[in-house]
Amino acid sequence: MVLRTFRWSFGLTAVGLIAAVLYRGPTALAMVAVLVVLEVSLSFDNAVVNAKVLERMSPFWQKIFLTVGIAIAVFGMRLLFPLVIVGLTARLGPLEAFDLALNDQEAYQHAMESAYPMIAAFGGMFLLMLFLDFVFEDRSRKWLLWLELPLARLGRLDQLSVVAAGTALLVATLFAADPGQVMIAGVLGMITYILVHGLGELFSETGMDAEGSDQPPGENAPKGNAAGAVGRAGLFLFLYLEMLDASFSFDGVIGAFAISTDPIVIALGLGIGALYIRSLTVFLVRKGTLQEYVYLEHGAHWAIGSLAACMLVSIGRHVPEWITGGLGAGLILAAFVSSVLHNRDRGTHDRPSTRGKAA
Repeated sequence: MVLRTFRWSFGLTAVGLIAAVLYRGPTALAMVAVLVVLEVSLSFDNAVVNAKVLERMSPFWQKIFLTVGIAIAVFGMRLLFPLVIVGLTARLGPLEAFDLALNDQEAYQHAMESAYPMIAAFGGMFLLMLFLDFVFEDRSRKWLLWLELPLARLGRLDQLSVVAAGTALLVATLFAADPGQVMIAGVLGMITYILVHGLGELFSETGMDAEGSDQPPGENAPKGNAAGAVGRAGLFLFLYLEMLDASFSFDGVIGAFAISTDPIVIALGLGIGALYIRSLTVFLVRKGTLQEYVYLEHGAHWAIGSLAACMLVSIGRHVPEWITGGLGAGLILAAFVSSVLHNRDRGTHDRPSTRGKAA
């Protein structure tokens, strides 16, 4: 299963590493390898959350996620997105921005860093809304009981996630050099999350209701309506996954400049890392890992919360990438260990006792 799921990632990794050597020799190869590790470490929690959403999608949309979605992730977010940001910031056309990236990498890096507060506000608020919606929901299974239980009780207050996220954004703007732009970007992040996530949930429920209806297709609804609803649900869930990937990639793209300012090297390294995250997402779904390790989803969402907090803090001051990646990796590792211990305890309790039986 590993070879089948990761075969495209392995193959394209070889192509990407060869391209790096041909582009700028062993130095580019080393930088690309480091960037791959950076992207995977920063986005592992993304794979876990993506897997939970991907389970709800049809095989068709899962294939779209692995084909069209990969193209968007690699070429759109890791190559074109930085160029668009630089173009908007420096008021340049796409070709001019690309020329700047190749020939004046210091100016290119400066333009990206100047735009980072707005990028961090948008991505941070999108991820924070995702985290808050998770922890404010009362779930039957809880990982950090002492913390998740009171949060679930607070979540009974309607729209609390919006109130909490808005308050966090207001605090973040107090430390921003340009509070107005940060506020606008953050509000757009909240609106985007509410819209895309809400439409995905709406059409997903509509599709399930239509599929589960006992009425023949001809009664009270046009024939084929169920299939249409499922198709729309898949589309919005796909868009939701792409927005998730975009929000996670913001931090990686900016952090990559600490390793290289070359846009080709950055695109190769982060693009290969994105391939592994996509393949890992599919592997988690096919292997049923989230069902086996029951606290992984919780750990991933707490990691997302930590990433959102780091992005908002970084609006006012620099947060090292090792803190961002370390917090996420540590929380997921802790959730994995908790899941293993949970399964071991459950196995011990479920094992029939032999005490008192005659030898």
